[in-house]
Amino acid sequence: MNIADYYRQLGLNLGASLGEVKTSYRRLARMYHPDVNPDERQAKDKFIAVTEAYKILLRVAPPQTAVPENSATTSTTYKKSKPETPSPQNYPPRQIEVRVTRKQEQEKNQPHLSEVEKQLKQNYYLHLKQLLKHKRYPRAIALVEGLAQKIPLDWEVRQWQAIAYQRWARQLIEERQLDKARNYLKKALKTDPHNRALWAEVERDFRQLEKIY
Repeated sequence: MNIADYYRQLGLNLGASLGEVKTSYRRLARMYHPDVNPDERQAKDKFIAVTEAYKILLRVAPPQTAVPENSATTSTTYKKSKPETPSPQNYPPRQIEVRVTRKQEQEKNQPHLSEVEKQLKQNYYLHLKQLLKHKRYPRAIALVEGLAQKIPLDWEVRQWQAIAYQRWARQLIEERQLDKARNYLKKALKTDPHNRALWAEVERDFRQLEKIY
């Protein structure tokens, strides 16, 4: 099952918020609980299914509703809803940017970086860009995970990390390493759960997985 299937188990659309997940689960759990339906095997199976879906979505559902963009407005190069303004880092704008949601809260929580940290971040970004361009995904993941340890609260770094996971997962799908690909898609969503464009790309990858299975 992919993420969309877990949402469907709870009667929700892909990207429904954590609050909606909890509300729907409580309603369905009361409806199908074995104590309420002691002699109905079908109700017991449904209760098990919705409980499993609930546990998965607790880890990946966004606090606010994040509806994926349709495929006509997304591609493997993600656009960013944050206004393009000059920054000291002067990062290249296209290769690994993603759409940012909840922008004001993210900017508020963005850590203040020293000049050394800013330079480190820029150097890592440029290196990461080259690794992704040449499809050296394990190296890219190791690089960005190292940066995430050095600057753990930086939401841009989390975005880069999620993209590295998603790109590697897509390559693994092509190589038919499907279980491993599924795990990295889940890691991408858990790393950057509020990114709408990322959700759309990951959902497309999950659909590709289902076709192969």
